Amino acid sequence: MENERPTVDRVEQLIRDLGSGPPEQAVLDLTAVANRAVIELHKLARQGANQRRGEPDWGKWARLANAARSGVLQIAAVRDSVKAMGTEHS
Repeated sequence: MENERPTVDRVEQLIRDLGSGPPEQAVLDLTAVANRAVIELHKLARQGANQRRGEPDWGKWARLANAARSGVLQIAAVRDSVKAMGTEHS
């Protein structure tokens, strides 16, 4: 079915498939996937922390949100590097 949620194994296989393409295209594709994944993780972690404010497990969620935020900043640096390589999409 089209609306079924993909499994982690399937997504990981697709990521490996993207990485096996021509290097210039693989860099673009993997950067786009990493960017989207870390943004989604950060969004969910922030929502989780906000919902749990004042609760005993708030700190765990806040720590995850902070770590994911670091990932957002790191992938931004990766995206800048890819742009500097001149391989970005027009």
